[in-house]
Amino acid sequence: MLIDYFRLALKNVRKRGIRSWLTVLGIFIGIAAVVSLISLSSGLKGAINAQFGISSTEVITVQAGGLNNYGPPGSGAVRPLVEGDVEAISRLNIVERAIRRNIRTGKLEFNDKTVFGYIANVPDDDGRQFVYDSMEAEVEAGRLLDDGDDRQVVLGYNFYVDKVGLDKEVVPGDKVLINDESFRVAGIMKKKGSFILDNVVLMNEKPMKDLLDFGEAVDIIAVQIKNKDEMDYARDEIEDLMRERRDVKRGEEDFEVSTPQAALDQINSILGGVNIFIFLIAAISILVGTIGIANTMTTSVYERRKDIGVMKAIGARNSHIFTIFLIESGLLGLTGGILGVLAGISIGYLGTIGIGSYIGSSIPPQISAYIIVGPILGSFFLGGLAGIIPALRAAHQHPVEALRS
Repeated sequence: MLIDYFRLALKNVRKRGIRSWLTVLGIFIGIAAVVSLISLSSGLKGAINAQFGISSTEVITVQAGGLNNYGPPGSGAVRPLVEGDVEAISRLNIVERAIRRNIRTGKLEFNDKTVFGYIANVPDDDGRQFVYDSMEAEVEAGRLLDDGDDRQVVLGYNFYVDKVGLDKEVVPGDKVLINDESFRVAGIMKKKGSFILDNVVLMNEKPMKDLLDFGEAVDIIAVQIKNKDEMDYARDEIEDLMRERRDVKRGEEDFEVSTPQAALDQINSILGGVNIFIFLIAAISILVGTIGIANTMTTSVYERRKDIGVMKAIGARNSHIFTIFLIESGLLGLTGGILGVLAGISIGYLGTIGIGSYIGSSIPPQISAYIIVGPILGSFFLGGLAGIIPALRAAHQHPVEALRS
């Protein structure tokens, strides 16, 4: 019986032709907007998360504030951190180790081409393995730097596949000029999906300090604590120490102490707000589409009064008439939902790939089942909801008056 209702409703929807397609347009636009923008937002969220390049939430970063130019973190601070800050933090009981990190911009020449990017230091001794572990550094070719590799560097993956604009791949053993000085490439890191790590030049601390002459200045202090459950306490201890060393009061800090997880939570919170705003905008289109379905079904009731009278005259009950019109309106919403989901997934898939290509990151499209099933079921429900009043009007038509019309 229910199948017969669907067949009859589908026949009536198809009979209206262009009017039916125009009716589902509002639902289609709204659903397509919701699905595509949520997919793009999820892809963007994944891309941003990948850019941090640090997997361990036990690492606290400290950097100076008050930037006076654009560049790598901490490199343009009015009052930079110094080596003494690293030593002071490392003496805290809760701290396992504190590592000096410098990230500076520089130029690299190869194959008569020049590109600009980030140069990052790698400390000696036990700090070296800590830095490698925090970056999850692995080699695609060659090897990582060891102590004493003063004229050698390790490059990010994009140099290996020439996504940096050198017109030739760089492989281990090649010589490159960095700020006009020659270095041999010891290895290439595996692809990380991060535009920072995939384009970075890693250099041992001493040769980098000699090359770029940054003296005692420290861009970032990477702090590993002994117990990750005391992350907040450790952050407070470091902040108190830095206030004392830099002679600033609470609320007037010219430095920042943060964890990767805290930064990610903040960004994810912002993206969540963007998602809500996007949904509200798309909801307007869906509401317009729902009103369009209600209007179309109301018009259909008046146009088919004679058909309704005939069906009642041969024995159709009010519930039968109501069900037919309700299913028709649901099918209009369902059609718009299915087409909107297909369009939204396509836009989200291609858009995510485009974002990844633009920032040089590998971002898998974020397409989950709820993005597909939810909008389809929701559109069918909204279509049916829009058709309730027209269906009730159709069901309560008096057969004699309907036949006279």
